Amino acid sequence: MIIQYSEWADDFLSNQERLEQLFRLFSYLLTKTSGDVDEALEWMSRIDEEYNILGDMTMEQFIDELKKAGLIRENEGGRGPDYDLTRKGAQRIRQDALREIFTTLKKSGTGQHETPYTGSGVERTGDLREYEFGDQTANIDSTSTLSNALKRDGDLANFSLVEDDIRVHETEHTTNVATVLMLDISHSMILYGEDRITPAKQVALALSELITTRFPKDRLHVLLFGDEAREVNIHELPFVSVGPFHTNTRAGIQLARQLLKRKGNANKQIFMVTDGKPSAIFEDTGRLYKNSFGLDPRIVNKTLDEAVACRREGITITTFMVAQDPYLVNFVEELTKANHGRAYYSGLNQLGETVFVDYIRNRRKKFMDRRR
Repeated sequence: MIIQYSEWADDFLSNQERLEQLFRLFSYLLTKTSGDVDEALEWMSRIDEEYNILGDMTMEQFIDELKKAGLIRENEGGRGPDYDLTRKGAQRIRQDALREIFTTLKKSGTGQHETPYTGSGVERTGDLREYEFGDQTANIDSTSTLSNALKRDGDLANFSLVEDDIRVHETEHTTNVATVLMLDISHSMILYGEDRITPAKQVALALSELITTRFPKDRLHVLLFGDEAREVNIHELPFVSVGPFHTNTRAGIQLARQLLKRKGNANKQIFMVTDGKPSAIFEDTGRLYKNSFGLDPRIVNKTLDEAVACRREGITITTFMVAQDPYLVNFVEELTKANHGRAYYSGLNQLGETVFVDYIRNRRKKFMDRRR
């Protein structure tokens, strides 16, 4: 290993911290510009002109730092954008989104999904039980095990240990979950000048990073729903944008249910982030029937039928509304009632916190509900 030394600079840490803050701001701008590196850099330049956020650093030097960190690369094709986002850059966006959301959360154990059941897990409950085949040797309690052996034999000179002597620490059972995250990409997510898609994307980015890093046994699917529903890879999330679409909630739930059907996980759930009522469904002929005015009973009833189908298959729908118009609230309440699910009405600033508190605690709530 080669270690390189350089002259100590008193402002080194502050410079590194400032660069880290600039990287986080750049990540947020990338989310807002749907992964357009050139546009995000243009925004950085404008903000710097107004507030001097780069300090003594020039824009060219900042771009060099981004390239050195492996977050962006030059487009060598000569056509299209000057810079592209790298895979490492996309991961950085997810990490920053996770960090941003978790700074608002209260302290809680987030290492695994805990349940009130005992069994295969990590956290010890304080209780002891007899050894069973497959128990981890690290959970053997040596004191009680040796004590049982001595009580049985009583002769140190001819000490022996049998399986019945062994006592192990009981641990909390942990479980894995299959989750589908549904993102509304209908036109209303940017209507009237209010940006609702950026915080919704931050939630998706952060949730994907949370699951892949902290809950690797869990499975996450992300799908977008507008006129129709389609699944996207987590690496595509930074590039998601809103289209001139209606809200086909039924198609989204249908696709989510199909994805979860393939999973063997005992726990299956849907998280739906939306700001509007369902305004479209596909007819049996394949034609898109749409009605943007009010709550169309034909559309609403077909959507509620899907919620009931999910309930019968043990799939819980948790709806996160980023708008609180009375007739929208009424629809969500009907959906929640049909599915026996959950609903949250939160502002854009609290959306991420609400999602993650529920995701981390959801397993405990679900099992406790079943035991009642």
